[in-house]
Amino acid sequence: MRNNDVLGIVFSNTNEEALSELTARRTTASVPIGGKYRIIDFILSDLSNAGINNVGIITNKNYMSLMDHVGSGKAWDLSKRRSGLTILPPYDGKDYSNVLEMLYNARGYLESCREQYVLICNSSIVSNMDFGEVIKFHSEKDADVTVVYEEMQAPQGIERPMILRAGEDGKIDEILITPNPTGVCNITFGTMLVAKDLLLSIVKEELSLNHTNYKKVIQEVVSEYNVYGYKNTNYSAAITSIKEYFNFNMDLMNPNVRAELFSSERPIYTKVRDDTPCRYGLNCEVKRSLISQGCVIDGTVENCVLSKGVHIGEGSVVKNCIIMQDTEIGKNVNLSYVIIDKDVVIQDGRSLMGYESYPIYISKRSKV
Repeated sequence: MRNNDVLGIVFSNTNEEALSELTARRTTASVPIGGKYRIIDFILSDLSNAGINNVGIITNKNYMSLMDHVGSGKAWDLSKRRSGLTILPPYDGKDYSNVLEMLYNARGYLESCREQYVLICNSSIVSNMDFGEVIKFHSEKDADVTVVYEEMQAPQGIERPMILRAGEDGKIDEILITPNPTGVCNITFGTMLVAKDLLLSIVKEELSLNHTNYKKVIQEVVSEYNVYGYKNTNYSAAITSIKEYFNFNMDLMNPNVRAELFSSERPIYTKVRDDTPCRYGLNCEVKRSLISQGCVIDGTVENCVLSKGVHIGEGSVVKNCIIMQDTEIGKNVNLSYVIIDKDVVIQDGRSLMGYESYPIYISKRSKV
């Protein structure tokens, strides 16, 4: 199997209910992260780096910001004369949340693509994964389906993660759907490689039987087909709640995490916005923070992630915060454990304090 014989399919609204504050006006895929990226940048970069040059993004709602961000796919080298990047909105305008129905509605697109295999990805995982190795593993095992999983601490905030039980050769014996897993588990978030004809056959058959529970269908597939599990050993974060979102951004302060996630061998690409360099005032103080271009810092910033165009006023102290694009922080403001969305204005003298396990969220275009 050649890598360019694989079609990438990305679900843009994965786990949006658990991220309801961040996804009120956007998809999960287009949530800003790490100062200059969106969550989907990591999946699109992984696909492009593996030589998968045809990608469909299945959307459900609130996808205008996603369309604006990905454009033609040029930033990820997915702007091609043939194939490339395609946005797939609901064909009849309905609000679909069922994976099987969304795949069925996209069948026309799937059938028109020349690729014979489909790599299904969701948009709540941040990783730098080598999908080329997944494809190689699938071929070597002669698998019908290969499910990517990770050995990790069970995340909080996701209702029913899928837990794998696999043999030493990687063949999956069982998939469990557990409401409240604890400890270290083999967890999959739905990334899988499967032959396109087999995928369409399963989707059509299950919907004809009125079987709409995607995870139960995966359980049934394990008993009927040759299903293997590929273990991802690279750094990975599941953005399954506001707390996990906050924790990932704080993890980026760790140089070891940054080195693993932003590998020179497999770069992470994003839409470029040209901006002026950062400007640091004479009395400012900045410690252990990620500062994007276009910021103006006149106060104290510690252990924070600042997106482009953020302004921190004189006398303000901002610690353990995530501040998104073009937000204005006034003078003598005190912020701690706060997530601030885009285009927010925090007026002079305000004080907002959350906690590490419960950061405060300020919605887009608010004025405090």
